[in-house]
Amino acid sequence: MESSLTVNNLKTTFFTSGGTVQAVRGVSFEVGKGEIVGIVGESGSGKSVTSMSILRLLPGTARIAPESSIIFEEQELSTLATKQLREIRGQKIAMIFQDPMSSLNPLISVGKQVEEMMKTHHTDMSKEELHERALELFRQVRIPEPEKRFKEFPHQFSGGMRQRVMIAMALANRPDLLIADEPTTALDVTIQDQILKQLRALQRESGASIIFITHDLGVVAELCQRVLVMYGGLIMEEAPIDDLFEDPRHPYTLGLLASVPSLSQDKAGRLASIPGSPPDMTKPPEGCPFAPRCPSARQICAAEQPPYVQMGEHRRSMCWLLQPDAPAENNPFRKEAAK
Repeated sequence: MESSLTVNNLKTTFFTSGGTVQAVRGVSFEVGKGEIVGIVGESGSGKSVTSMSILRLLPGTARIAPESSIIFEEQELSTLATKQLREIRGQKIAMIFQDPMSSLNPLISVGKQVEEMMKTHHTDMSKEELHERALELFRQVRIPEPEKRFKEFPHQFSGGMRQRVMIAMALANRPDLLIADEPTTALDVTIQDQILKQLRALQRESGASIIFITHDLGVVAELCQRVLVMYGGLIMEEAPIDDLFEDPRHPYTLGLLASVPSLSQDKAGRLASIPGSPPDMTKPPEGCPFAPRCPSARQICAAEQPPYVQMGEHRRSMCWLLQPDAPAENNPFRKEAAK
């Protein structure tokens, strides 16, 4: 598959009064053209910082390491001048944020905000063309009565409808890559399902690539073709979606899957959880960041960061338990050898 985005050795650090936060510590991955890739993990795992780093939408306290590389359609984004990057933001790469209320201007009608998104990159469009394209986008994302809703303000829309406006804005300039940062988190399950179906349909129609960031594995299963599991600023596991659910190859992924509720589970029982807390990223661990919470951790797990074990195309895991000489005892990936 032809690559749309290639991220190589991404390291993003925040310099704060409380210390230096190593939020992303060497992340590498690709997104193919027309592919939907999920990034999943707990809060603080580095998934949102990874997405913000791609477009350099970071605060002044953040720094991307000079050895990091972010290549989009054969163009290196990490070293682009701000003016050149602005031409890509919103046009070639668009973003949908988690909270549309904080992303939309409360003093400007939603229709005008969609028009402004297009006007920034298409100065040759007439007022009539901008207006008609905005209405077309409203219809495309299933906003009812687009002529009437065009003139309304964000507070007059429900949460789900505001998110549809954000999707319309993101699609306004027909981007090649769409980054959706937890866009369904604040929505109820019915609206969430509608938004996911909308994104899938829009991807089929436009052929755009999508990076979908979430903490919800259920959402990933419904939408994505491939998934990256992040923890402690690193990618713990990468796999096609079916492989991840049928044969997870990292203890953290096993823990995440065990905590997902199912219809067959005992209703009187408690949901499984992962004991402990995520690592302090001002003092990231030398070894595997999940080792203190891992029920199968060995001494080496805390001492040295494991290398990736490659198990096929787009299939890898960062775990010492997958090494050929790893002991079988108490090893979830060596069950046959342990018998």
